[in-house]
Amino acid sequence: MTMTTIDPSVQAELGRLRDSIDNIDAAVVHMLAERFKCTQQVGHLKAEHKLPPADPSREAEQIARLRRLAESAKLDPAFAEKLLNFVIAEVIRHHETIAKSA
Repeated sequence: MTMTTIDPSVQAELGRLRDSIDNIDAAVVHMLAERFKCTQQVGHLKAEHKLPPADPSREAEQIARLRRLAESAKLDPAFAEKLLNFVIAEVIRHHETIAKSA
């Protein structure tokens, strides 16, 4: 196997960009953790008041809102919707678990 020699300036730029990516990934994880802290509180409130774990109208509003945000940020709205659907499914699962233990 042949080793490719990378120009030091290219290697430095890759390192700088990867450091930024790592910082962004860390921020995303922390933001998701904060979001889930809030949704856990919502789950407890819903369970306490016998509200259903899912709220389809709220979810539809959030998806539409996130798609608009994605478009304005030049991010693929379909990707943003898939990501939010994944997060929503996890939130609902948490809410169902909380409701069962209430």
